Amino acid sequence: MLVAERHQRIVEVVNQRKSIRVSELASLFSVTDETIRRDLEKLEKEKKLARSHGGAVSIANSQDGPEIPFQEREVMYVDEKKAIAQEAVKHIVETDKILLDASTTAWYVAKNLPNIPITVLTNSVNVVLELSKKNQITVISTGGTLLPRSLSFVGPLAVSSLDLYHVNKAFLSCKGVHLEKGMSESNEQQARVKQKMIDIADTTYLLANHQKFHIRAFAHVAPIDNVQRIITDSNAPEQQVYDLKENGIEVIQALR
Repeated sequence: MLVAERHQRIVEVVNQRKSIRVSELASLFSVTDETIRRDLEKLEKEKKLARSHGGAVSIANSQDGPEIPFQEREVMYVDEKKAIAQEAVKHIVETDKILLDASTTAWYVAKNLPNIPITVLTNSVNVVLELSKKNQITVISTGGTLLPRSLSFVGPLAVSSLDLYHVNKAFLSCKGVHLEKGMSESNEQQARVKQKMIDIADTTYLLANHQKFHIRAFAHVAPIDNVQRIITDSNAPEQQVYDLKENGIEVIQALR
């Protein structure tokens, strides 16, 4: 089997299975695990799938289809998300009032937060559970309608509850980051919550791995210049990083 043909078949298998391990692909195509890892790295760069711990997951229709369940997003671009989260934590100090959204990257921020006296406002079930282990952190949940796939609170109650607060720093992610078209989300409910999150924050940090650049998802969130800082990974496209900086947005590339 030619390499190009193998790559095409790998994408087909991953999209059909939604997720698969390296060892299974190696057995299926009668090649070594190392060969499959190189294949997956190339296919991820081409935005045809996403690598996970020990394998790959499908990203087919992830920008415009239903939300990918949290458990699946949790294993996508793990190294990049961890690096971004570790960098984000460097920008948080005692007495801060911060906001964390329901993204997996924000969850990694919560996991990395030291047990220091800060206040965290969130619409994420997972962030609430993670921070319940840290007794110096005051945690406030928005409430609202629970979306089981993302384990997030959305809807009118979630949006109106955010109006009660003001934070000095918001850390959030989105499905797409586009210089001209701005930030976008997979559905209108998530977009409205994140619009309000940006409104109540002095400084908004957008946490976005390289795969999200130059992507337009279904629901518009906000123009990109509503964000003051973007934290991304070292694989972010150079031209787009340059263009963002030229437009006055601080871009921080986290090192793995």
